[in-house]
Amino acid sequence: MKKNKLERIASVLLAGVLAVGVTACGSTASSDSTGADGSTDSAKTDSASADAGKDLSGSISLAGSTSMEKLCEAMMEGFKEKYPNVTVTTEYTGSGAGIESLTAGQVDIGDASRKLHDDEKANGIVENIVAIDGIAVIVDKDNAVKDLKKDDLAKIYTGEISNWKDLGGSDESIVVIGRESGSGTRDAFEELVDVKDKCKYAQELDSTGGVLAKVAATPGSIGYISLDALDDTVNGVSLDGAEPTEENILAGKYALQRPFVMATKGEISEQNDLVKTWFEYVQSDEGQEIVKGAGLIVPQN
Repeated sequence: MKKNKLERIASVLLAGVLAVGVTACGSTASSDSTGADGSTDSAKTDSASADAGKDLSGSISLAGSTSMEKLCEAMMEGFKEKYPNVTVTTEYTGSGAGIESLTAGQVDIGDASRKLHDDEKANGIVENIVAIDGIAVIVDKDNAVKDLKKDDLAKIYTGEISNWKDLGGSDESIVVIGRESGSGTRDAFEELVDVKDKCKYAQELDSTGGVLAKVAATPGSIGYISLDALDDTVNGVSLDGAEPTEENILAGKYALQRPFVMATKGEISEQNDLVKTWFEYVQSDEGQEIVKGAGLIVPQN
């Protein structure tokens, strides 16, 4: 009896040891170890990152392109969620005015919807391209002309062609709408179409939205706007058979495209920690998704 009892005890002990061994061998190693409070390493890392964001405080100022408003507003909203104690302000004053404000030390970043001019670079302004945008040529909804040759577009803006009937449209005078002097959209458009300082505008407006609304409401009008602002209140015109789409821009088929620049005075590495953090966010995966969400193209490095 005593021997059988000892054997039963030994069997129970052995089963317990084997159970522990099986549990240990069957467990999966994880980089997310659970702490005494039930939190994992990854959760602690996210929490630490959030805490670091809360610790960052101060202000960042931007000024410039009206065409970049949609991008800037979305980028500021995302940045604010990550860094709630940092205040970011943007004035939409036009590309030229934005670069002037940056050069004068009045803002941290100058937004320009065009390439920087040589004289701007000579003043120590650095061109940081954050997105690529197309420039859409637009006409009113009733216009029958759907496609233009680039050469004909130039002739429209210089006044050589003044009636839509000469382009296969109705017998109607062409009302040429453009942006104001100093606009990045205007600079880029005139340079790309090769009509710099030759345009004969019926009206010059000081914002992308203004051009869009004016063309939508004016029979026979033509204008140009940032591609991301194109909507169904107007018709976007094809150029040499290529529609103004991201695919055609990336393929090099659509000619009117320009950079969106967040310029700095000196290299990004020379800026204060807040501005460096802003560019880290813009260039992060989250920032790149915001660029795409704004209807823009992420620059190819």
